[in-house]
Amino acid sequence: MAGARQATVNDLYRVDRKAELVGGKLVVMTPTGGLHGFAVGEIFTSLREYGRRTRRGLAFGDNVGFIVDLPNRRSFSPDAAFWTGGSVTRRFLEGAPVFAVEVRSEEDFGPAAERGMAVKRADYFAAGTRVVWDVDVLEEQVVRVYRASDPDAAITYRRGELAEAEPAVPGWSMTVDDLFPSE
Repeated sequence: MAGARQATVNDLYRVDRKAELVGGKLVVMTPTGGLHGFAVGEIFTSLREYGRRTRRGLAFGDNVGFIVDLPNRRSFSPDAAFWTGGSVTRRFLEGAPVFAVEVRSEEDFGPAAERGMAVKRADYFAAGTRVVWDVDVLEEQVVRVYRASDPDAAITYRRGELAEAEPAVPGWSMTVDDLFPSE
């Protein structure tokens, strides 16, 4: 619609749920399920320990806003992230994380979802993210690791394997098995 008002970062601050600013619109994300939340928590916990031990950056969990300046995107809200961009304030973080994690939800499957995820990865890389994890705990139970240096080629890690995030998070890895509750 011509003349429609474009959403701004100030509008994003007023949203009471997880959202991103894409194409001038607020894109609100749906709540997630237990497997998704468990995987996000395990990744964040591992990254937090790494950050504290190495002092190379900070880990962030779900629903933290990262403000970027791309033609069609003004923010990201990854499921987990590692950031080396500077001081932390009460506002959204300025700049992209060096490592971003997107854990698939039930609606993240099928051709349209794949296209959307590819566009989002391209946006991450254009904003300066070096590595993006595409985590599937619902169907294939894999971690696909994409790098800015070769954005269309993923390395896939399966259960029983260590997934890594080189060069964004040097020396850090975690086993894919840790993304699932032990039964």
